[in-house]
Amino acid sequence: MKLATFVLSFFLTSVFYSFANAAVSQWTDFTLDNGHVFFPVNIEGIPTRVMLDSGAQINSINKAFIGKHQLELNRGSKVNVKGVYDVDTRNAYNNVAVEIFGLPIELDGLVEGNLGHHSNGMLLGAGFFSNFIVQLDYPNKKMRLLTRDVVDMREMANVKAVTQKGSGMPIAQIEINGKPMWLRVDTGNAGSVLIDRSSASKAGLLENVEGANASFGANSMGVNEYATAETVRFGPYQISDVQIRFPAKGQKTHLESQFEQTGSRIGGKRVVGLIGYDLLKDFIVTLDYKRGKLHVAVPQ
Repeated sequence: MKLATFVLSFFLTSVFYSFANAAVSQWTDFTLDNGHVFFPVNIEGIPTRVMLDSGAQINSINKAFIGKHQLELNRGSKVNVKGVYDVDTRNAYNNVAVEIFGLPIELDGLVEGNLGHHSNGMLLGAGFFSNFIVQLDYPNKKMRLLTRDVVDMREMANVKAVTQKGSGMPIAQIEINGKPMWLRVDTGNAGSVLIDRSSASKAGLLENVEGANASFGANSMGVNEYATAETVRFGPYQISDVQIRFPAKGQKTHLESQFEQTGSRIGGKRVVGLIGYDLLKDFIVTLDYKRGKLHVAVPQ
């Protein structure tokens, strides 16, 4: 996995050289599909698309894509993947030929995953987000990459956020019905905000359950209930009537254990869920994944 991160880092550096050593890349259009961010790539010479997921610590290749094109890839070591509802053991592949932003590279440590239809070729997680500042303009469906010498996120950030010790994942504080909560910043969560049942109780949501539906994690599915929060504060913005999901009574999840590091809390902060697409969709989101800095703004 360390090699995969190095190769991806080298590739991302090359992206900037392709823009005449610019410290800001050109805007690239992306597709929003059910709340997921996709852009085109080639894998083993086959046109497909990649999903960006800031909540994933691994890079994945779709099992359905491998099967559809009968690819015989170089297998590496198996890895354990912990999702919201279950833990699974997966195959990993090395020396996978990928062309992204027009640049050919080979990726190691691509973990076999279930990414839906075979047209979804792969997923990029922490290895993509940690090297640069990533700016996602959700309303206009475009993205760009910035180097850290261009933007001082310590000054620019307007959402209270930190980096998780151990995993390096960014977490942010929002308020639901006036109750502050720490959540993981997760562009791969295509639904609404997801919190644990205890936090939903503290926010007064259990008394106003509107329904329940199935939710699919990385490995399996579960049942979530949902209710509408009167207010959610996200940085300088207060948003009314936001749907919040939480596990149904008796539903086992790994929401909290996903964030545990050697049995301790993250700097004393209890992480209780995920920020999702429904909260991000109206904003330009600027994320410094590595340093745990976050800025949100409404397009002018």
